[in-house]
Amino acid sequence: MSEQKVSEQKNDPKKDSVWSQYTEEDKQALEALNTGYREFLSRCKTERESAAEAVRQAEAAGYRNLADILAAGEKIQAGDKVYAVNMKKAVVLFHIGTEPLEKGMAILGAHIDTCRLDVKQNPLYEDGGLVYLDTHYYGGIKKYQWVTLPLAIHGVVAKKDGTVQEIVIGEDESDPVFCVTDLLIHLSQEQLKKTAAKVIEGENLDILVGNYPLKKDDKESVKEGVLQLIKEKYGMEEEDFQSAELALVPAGKARELGFDRSMILGYGQDDRVCAYTSLVTMLETKPAKRTACCLLVDKEEIGSVGATGMQSRFFENTVAELMNAMGDYSELGLRRCLANSRMLSSDVSAAYDALYASAYDKKNVAYLGKGMVFNKFTGARGKSGSNDANAEYLGELRAILEKHNVHYQLAELGKVDQGGGGTIAYIMSLYGMQVIDSGVGVLSMHAPWEAVSKIDVYETKKGYTAFLEEA
Repeated sequence: MSEQKVSEQKNDPKKDSVWSQYTEEDKQALEALNTGYREFLSRCKTERESAAEAVRQAEAAGYRNLADILAAGEKIQAGDKVYAVNMKKAVVLFHIGTEPLEKGMAILGAHIDTCRLDVKQNPLYEDGGLVYLDTHYYGGIKKYQWVTLPLAIHGVVAKKDGTVQEIVIGEDESDPVFCVTDLLIHLSQEQLKKTAAKVIEGENLDILVGNYPLKKDDKESVKEGVLQLIKEKYGMEEEDFQSAELALVPAGKARELGFDRSMILGYGQDDRVCAYTSLVTMLETKPAKRTACCLLVDKEEIGSVGATGMQSRFFENTVAELMNAMGDYSELGLRRCLANSRMLSSDVSAAYDALYASAYDKKNVAYLGKGMVFNKFTGARGKSGSNDANAEYLGELRAILEKHNVHYQLAELGKVDQGGGGTIAYIMSLYGMQVIDSGVGVLSMHAPWEAVSKIDVYETKKGYTAFLEEA
């Protein structure tokens, strides 16, 4: 890319396209990154699958499991690359720097859970010769968007004998798919009088899974036929649903979007677009003074709660173990490490959609294809629930980005009082560290299929690389 200085985009859609400033080398790197990203999106549709893929790639890049290092009584030193896994749903990677951990880390933190339909514990029932799986939706969704779509089942079944069966049905072309049905338009006069929030009720997001009776005229014969099929294929009894984690997600691969193939359409880009770019950046990072860290967590879409969410002590405990294995653990040292760290809360932002222009402030909104997005604050209304990063930290980041020729833009989620949202930033800021939200602009966020710009994916990865090198 040319050596000319690149400043932040002034939230002006008339500005020259970032694409027009790329060299052929840039374009090739952009396409390579986005090809890998589409493959990741297509393979990894749950937090378990994303965590497993992160571990696979980390080990291929020379990272070692912290648990194995501790069990062997080995010491950790500068240059080592280690990772830790939390209940197969969250992962943290460290590339140890030459400075003591007490001086802090450079952290990229993203979440790998996404909106979906979770199968209930006692889900299977038959009615009218049709068999359904009862579900409970996960995360903030527009429920009407999830009807009449081909859906796939991803997850695990933990049986009483201790075995865990992984299940993926609906992704291979030879697989069946599943769906939530909708009422035909000819009988929908009453349904269409309801508000969008009520036109499809949460308890009606049940999944159609069977219609073939095992025996003619027997009560619940269709259900028995379904149970026989899943027993034959997966060794699974009906009671095994009680200890299963099964999710319904949109079936099919992520695709290039548009005649010009400039965008990506796929499921779960909030927040796997930031998780993937953070992971790739981390695996490519070179040894530095400051320890680099990539944190991929679960449960952000429901408040970062639970043992695998950001509010758990997993990250803090892992850092303590790391410092102890380096021979310099103390409670005060741990507190200093966390307080002295700097973080990019790598999460998506709302991109401007001309079809819904009234929801945005055009001067303070992210535009597709204009580069990496920074949100000084998120929250709702009067910044409720927001981290609201310090101006000095943002000033330092701007200098880093311009030094490394990264295109970026400053944005808010939408108009004041229009709504709001949050990330894991406010949780990490409790340690006293500098944190700001940054990532990729997304169209149709939280819908079954979301859209991003290839340019923004590439520029965000460049921004993360600059941050780990300089922060």
